Amino acid sequence: MSNKLPILLLLSVFVVATCGLIYELIAGTLASYLLGDSVTQFSIIIGLYLFSMGIGSWMSRYFEKNILFWFIQIEILVGLVGGVSSSILYLVFESAASFRIILYSLVGITGILVGLEIPLLMRILKDRYEFKDLVSRVFTFDYIGALLASIIFPLLLIPYLGLVKTSFLFGMLNVGVALLVCFAFQKEISRPGYLKTASVVSLLALLAGFVMAAQITSYAESLSYNDTIIYSKSTSYQRIVLTKRGKVLKLYLNGNLQFSADDEYRYHEALVHPGLAALPQARHVLVMGGGDGLAVREILKYPNVEDITLVDLDPGMTSLFRSNLMLTELNQSSLLSPRVTVVNGDAFTWIRSAAKKYDFIVVDFPDPSNYAVGKLYTNTFYRELRNVAAPNAAVVVQSTSPYVAPKSFWCIDETLRSVGFFTVPYHNYVPSFGEWGYILATMQPAYRLPSAFPPNLRFVSTSTLAQMMHFPDDMKKVQTDVNKLNNQALVKYFEEEWGAVTYQ
Repeated sequence: MSNKLPILLLLSVFVVATCGLIYELIAGTLASYLLGDSVTQFSIIIGLYLFSMGIGSWMSRYFEKNILFWFIQIEILVGLVGGVSSSILYLVFESAASFRIILYSLVGITGILVGLEIPLLMRILKDRYEFKDLVSRVFTFDYIGALLASIIFPLLLIPYLGLVKTSFLFGMLNVGVALLVCFAFQKEISRPGYLKTASVVSLLALLAGFVMAAQITSYAESLSYNDTIIYSKSTSYQRIVLTKRGKVLKLYLNGNLQFSADDEYRYHEALVHPGLAALPQARHVLVMGGGDGLAVREILKYPNVEDITLVDLDPGMTSLFRSNLMLTELNQSSLLSPRVTVVNGDAFTWIRSAAKKYDFIVVDFPDPSNYAVGKLYTNTFYRELRNVAAPNAAVVVQSTSPYVAPKSFWCIDETLRSVGFFTVPYHNYVPSFGEWGYILATMQPAYRLPSAFPPNLRFVSTSTLAQMMHFPDDMKKVQTDVNKLNNQALVKYFEEEWGAVTYQ
């Protein structure tokens, strides 16, 4: 074995580690998009992947002859399975009765194959290095590859390639390594012609998938949405999909409907006006979430408001709603207003360093379906809200459905009150979502129904607001725990209540 060949095999370790972790991250991200609850999905997938690698390592003991031949074959298989995995998962999600079985099976197979590779490589290299040098070199390349994968996946691969293209790209990388090793060691392996042919055919198949990735994704998503998809993109934070039927636009984030253009005004008028119309002195407004600019559109109807700060995690979202003509027509170019400052950042972190006081705060985050979002509904976060609220300020929080998820709704109310807010719960009917709830939280105990609203509102008025404050018996208050960072009670309530609806 020449001096260059062991280095080639060590570089193979680097590729194996990088590709393996990329496949694991793709599976976790896809599971989060399609199934929700990112913490649970990533935990299961990481655990299953590592367990499967252990099985693969144990199985390697049974490979006694032609180890280099088996390593190349396994490398080809890893590239094929990992390369097509995201396409398979996208395509079968709507039709498969047991999607999780398919998901976890693909993760398990990939883990077993990757677990086989490293022990086989170490056995190939054992005659070249002393044991201590062999272990240190192999695991150094392994860990460096894992680090590279974890950095480039969220920063480069997802925003610029997307999940399907990334799968095919790293599948080609795996097979490319197999082909390179095959040529480099062709005198030392049996049936090199077969391995070269298998590598080339696999490489071409994965290349075809890479070229057709956009069409594969579009077709898979067309199975999940009833309307025509007019825009779709994966950002570092979420999958954004816009659909259209006739004149009706709908926005989906990670597969969850965020608004429908034909009735979103009911939601956003109810979110903003009951609180802001009662604050004629409001000058400075903070919006957290709401990167579509629709809540900001309603706030801009108040000439007394001097400035609005919008804090949204995803620059891809705010950029889209600043530039797309259909969307700027819908939000009336609100994000381009000179009164509006857009900040892209994590609200949980941003609020801790915010020095300004705000007269009105709109909290328009997605539903607390996972722990990453659930932290924005905790008493820890609400204490920070109090720190940036002016003495007579009001805060409004979108609070899911008091009809479908009463524990979730009243948990948000209980959590706000636990940090010293006075609360005014209310609800309205939004056809796309059903009964929807909001909690208005004030620094002072007195809240009076506004006597006037901006002109030309389509839904909110003094009469409708009075009705919104009334809760019938099927939405009456229930006792709940306070939502804390260390218990995330709200996420558990939400999963329990909405899961019952989803799986009925």
